[in-house]
Amino acid sequence: MKLLLRNFGALALAFGLTLALGLGLALTGCDKGPEKSGADATSVVWGPKADELKVGILYNTPVGDVGYNWAHDQGRKAIEKLPGVKVSIVEAVKEGADAERVLENMASNGYDLVFTTSFDFMDPTMKVAKGFPAMRIMHCSGFKSGGNVSNYFGRMYQARYLTGMLAGMMTKSNIIGYVAAYPIPEVIRGINAFTLGARSMNPKVQVRVAWTRTWFNPTLEKDVALKLLDTNADIIAQHQDSPGSQEAAQQRGKYSIGYNSDMARFAPKAHLTAAVWNWAPLYEAIVKEVRDGAWKGNRAIWWGMDKGVVDIAPFGPMVPKAAQDKVLAKRAEFLKGDDTVFVGPIKDQSGKTRIADGAKAEDQDLLGMTWFVDGVVGSMH
Repeated sequence: MKLLLRNFGALALAFGLTLALGLGLALTGCDKGPEKSGADATSVVWGPKADELKVGILYNTPVGDVGYNWAHDQGRKAIEKLPGVKVSIVEAVKEGADAERVLENMASNGYDLVFTTSFDFMDPTMKVAKGFPAMRIMHCSGFKSGGNVSNYFGRMYQARYLTGMLAGMMTKSNIIGYVAAYPIPEVIRGINAFTLGARSMNPKVQVRVAWTRTWFNPTLEKDVALKLLDTNADIIAQHQDSPGSQEAAQQRGKYSIGYNSDMARFAPKAHLTAAVWNWAPLYEAIVKEVRDGAWKGNRAIWWGMDKGVVDIAPFGPMVPKAAQDKVLAKRAEFLKGDDTVFVGPIKDQSGKTRIADGAKAEDQDLLGMTWFVDGVVGSMH
């Protein structure tokens, strides 16, 4: 089995991830747009694509059979079924010169649309795009756009909130361990949403965070999870790509919550559910835009559960129906577009009010989040 590595966030702090994502075209948009790319910050609209559409996708590791890149590859399979669409993928692409080489090769071979799925592909994407303005490029999770480059991501914090609700109802010790990759806004935002969900069901919950400083290292992830279990945690959650944390929980007879894709088969006695990606709706929408001549550069898309990009995996057999019903009732709100995860009053670890009573956090604040909510035990270091 080949498991997956995701690197798209490790450099986010260095770039100061204070982006503001908006939904393009007929989508609901943010007030502020993403960072522009300097040389070409204009919005470009391309005409309809009548003949065969050549689509390329870059992955930073082999696709494997679970995790982040596997989830993206399900999106690839969806658009491959569309008429007149030819998709080529390149796996195990390294950031920097290797990514530039692959993109230049695709541009030279007439690819119409390319998805670069790792955060670490952001700068190579922007560099190559300037030299090949006819190629449309969608970059995942980044904050730069311009000319023929747009970026896209999903509101995973909604699924995190739901899994947190379940954990809050299932814990007996009121201590939940969270194995986390890097202290960047994306990960911090997920931890906060998870904690808010857990404490909405059980105000006594503590979420104890331990950093691995890697997206994928099954042995390390499992070891960190075991150490959290040693602190009396009886549920392990994760922002990691391998099922190592799931396996640690099952080994100790505790519960777990996965990420990226359904990880139940790796720890069937432990796995409560998982926060999962479904890129197919977004990928299909982008292809349709190209077909219709409606694709635009220099924008950002941030879709939520109402668009089908994020969700939760099926519940494990150990989850009581009453708990399932509460989670599903909140999920129904998200499906209607009612996003109330970060609505105040919300305090940080020090007791300072960060989001006022009745106020809703702006997207730019969520996307630049660098503080923990009350209930999280851990630091950014």
